[in-house]
Amino acid sequence: MNVAVLDFGKTNSKLLVFRQDGSVLQEMRTKPNWIRQGGFRVLDDAALYDWAVGAIEDAVERHGVEGLMVSGHGCTFALAGEGGLTHPILDYEQEPPVEIAAQIDRRIPEFSETFSPRLPLGFNYGRHMLWLKAVDPRAFTAATYILGYPQYWTWRFGGRPVSEVSYLGCHSHLWAPRRRDFSSLVEAEGWRPQMPEFARAGAVIGDRCFGSARKNLTIHNGVHDSNAALYAYRRQQLGAFTVVSTGTWVVVLNPECPLNALDPDRDMLVNVDVDGGPVPTIRFMGGREFETISGGWQGAIAHAAVQQAIESGIMALPSFAPGGPMPDHHGEFLGCAPGSEERAAAALLYVALMTDVSLDLIHSDKTVIIDGGLNTGGLLASVLAALRPDQDFLQGAMLEGSATGAAALAFESVGRSFPAAAPEPVRAAHFAGLAGYRDDWRGLVFDRSAASKAAGGVQ
Repeated sequence: MNVAVLDFGKTNSKLLVFRQDGSVLQEMRTKPNWIRQGGFRVLDDAALYDWAVGAIEDAVERHGVEGLMVSGHGCTFALAGEGGLTHPILDYEQEPPVEIAAQIDRRIPEFSETFSPRLPLGFNYGRHMLWLKAVDPRAFTAATYILGYPQYWTWRFGGRPVSEVSYLGCHSHLWAPRRRDFSSLVEAEGWRPQMPEFARAGAVIGDRCFGSARKNLTIHNGVHDSNAALYAYRRQQLGAFTVVSTGTWVVVLNPECPLNALDPDRDMLVNVDVDGGPVPTIRFMGGREFETISGGWQGAIAHAAVQQAIESGIMALPSFAPGGPMPDHHGEFLGCAPGSEERAAAALLYVALMTDVSLDLIHSDKTVIIDGGLNTGGLLASVLAALRPDQDFLQGAMLEGSATGAAALAFESVGRSFPAAAPEPVRAAHFAGLAGYRDDWRGLVFDRSAASKAAGGVQ
């Protein structure tokens, strides 16, 4: 049996074909297109759909795929009626107008109920739902279903409309983790009747024919991408661990962290796993920040470039994107990078140091597993292992932890085994002066925090 996984990321989307032995037979990639329409920035879902159908049909022709599974980025919802979308899908990276924000933010539930911090833009997609309802109420009255992003795609590909807990529970303002039920916001807005029945991530929810041979594919219920990565390792019974899932976002999930340690002002929150359990989390937009700081660097970064950045004191201070554990700081680049690779090295060190701080804040003191595209070549993991010598570090045997976890959910739902590729031990890198560089960076960051607090800002 082969399963195609569509992994819809904010910056990059891809299709991977998994064989039941865990190997990847095919990979195809594209970039979603976000366009201006009707006063919003929205997804060109027709173009992404056409690409996805073409990729699926190619996978069917080449590899006889039998199942289709979806993994999707967070912060995104779809309003759907029998004829399709009742409004285009909003890009979560846009802020409501000030006068509307003032109205809708008064209706947001308390952190103690949803464990969703009050974040800017659409990082809580319940906030974007309120914005859209304020300016286009018809989009809601015409909608039969309110769907999470992965559930929109599985419905579009032929599945029945369903809800899924890892996506609804992903800092949306729509879920109350302790009650394992919808939040007071859903009740107040009357949205519960539009929320379809729940199905577990990976469950079979429909079928559809693809390809010239009209091969029938089983459609599986989709999953939130970072929770899929967590599931990929949890199923291996590795004991207590923290997962650092990297991509556009760096998402740090530590199920061992006490809920009362979560600070909503530092982008700390509760995710919800595929079985409804709370997962304390901290995150920052590390992939986007790396791209900004590095000037769009692509490819490997040499050990020598990292050493040069450390010796020269070239460093980036947070933050270069909204949200994160230091949201009221504006990004600053210190020093003069002699070349683009040294700037990329400083960007990599920035991601490592922000992850290091995040691991402290989320009370991580056991094994850490690094996963995802920012760890290409293993450099990020090796720097973190050097920064935190008292913890064991592992890295995914393959970078695509989200897609792998999604594939496992699909295979298991039909009674098929799916081998777990054990994460590999990380050897700590050796960089002269790294500890001092970290101390200098933290000193500068926390000096700015103290100044911000004295001025009445968030620490």
